[in-house]
Amino acid sequence: MDEPQDDALRSLSRSAAYVPKEQLQAISEDEKRMYIGIPREASFQENRVALTPDAVRVLTSNGHEVVMETKAGEGANFSDTEFSEAGARITYTVEDVYKATLILKVAPPSQEEIAMMDRGQYLVSALQLSTLNREYLEKLMEKKITAIAWDYYKDEDGIYPLVRAMGEIAGTTSILVAAELLGNHKEGRKSMLGGISGVTPTEVVIIGAGAVGEYATRAALGLGASVMVFDSSTYKLSRLQNDIGVRLKTCTIQPQVLSNALAQADVAIGAVRARSGRTPCIVTEMMVENMKAGAVIVDVSIDQGGCFETSEVTNHKSPTITKYDVIHYGVPNIASRVSKTASRALSNIFVPILLNFGEHGNFENVLRAYSGVRNGTYLYNGTLTNKVLADSFNLKSKDLDLLMAAF
Repeated sequence: MDEPQDDALRSLSRSAAYVPKEQLQAISEDEKRMYIGIPREASFQENRVALTPDAVRVLTSNGHEVVMETKAGEGANFSDTEFSEAGARITYTVEDVYKATLILKVAPPSQEEIAMMDRGQYLVSALQLSTLNREYLEKLMEKKITAIAWDYYKDEDGIYPLVRAMGEIAGTTSILVAAELLGNHKEGRKSMLGGISGVTPTEVVIIGAGAVGEYATRAALGLGASVMVFDSSTYKLSRLQNDIGVRLKTCTIQPQVLSNALAQADVAIGAVRARSGRTPCIVTEMMVENMKAGAVIVDVSIDQGGCFETSEVTNHKSPTITKYDVIHYGVPNIASRVSKTASRALSNIFVPILLNFGEHGNFENVLRAYSGVRNGTYLYNGTLTNKVLADSFNLKSKDLDLLMAAF
């Protein structure tokens, strides 16, 4: 079939899929009850938990069952007692958690965790492209898992609310991290991030004018730094200036201008997010080589591959590497540094989504009702529905809209 015919068929299928279907029978109360499992995060130094005790209380009050592995909230300073008093069932066996219908996690499940999952389960977790591999996807496909990436979920306004919330945290925290490294790191410049009377302020370059870039800008300005923001979109740069209310130094991403700015910078923040796939590599190795000795790079984009050519994935225990005398910070889950705040932000958005899941009775109804959930669904009953992932790992995929037409 040629491409125009294929596009026409896809368009027709979409139309058919979203036409309201006759409800043959009422959804029973049992169908509205969800069985949610929250395991303790196994990823290295992942301290966040998907739901707080207050969020669990809302779900259990609405008739849903929540089972949690013991110490699941310990990294975010929530105790088993708090979760138990909120209505969760605490289990000391992780296998019990993986008997739930819906598994809710912050980080993607490990190979060992996938092995514990039952066929046909639902999985809600992040989809970290920088750590993803083909074997991970194939194991989920073998078990006929329906998987939703919370970092690709959209709300009614077309915004990624979970990404934005984590972006606000990561943007602010990135500046605090940079300030610490600039002053205390053994190879740092031994300078204060900001400015005081009579002393030239710190030069901060921020690449990206989205949520991360905005809150990094706010934090840097609040400390008195001189900030220059780069983005490929003049609209985003204009919106950033209007939102902050300060005439910032801004520029579209032009290699020579960016290179000159980085050569003068004390701190560079990578805050670029790709719509799909890997983050574009914007800063070349040569640009980094020309930066000041002791300068700091915080690549918040590292969870999508990073926008600095010299960036590498690090962790909270060993968060930095040094290349060309420039300190690189490449921790993908930077929000986990402030895990309690991050967990509350996640819960605020997860709860309404989960309540909607319960109200609609089954996942197919949720897909019909919410385009944002469709956008985050990359596996449906074991079928890969994300073309970017399929192309990246040489796997076959099917259009979710075409699959929905068969419901």
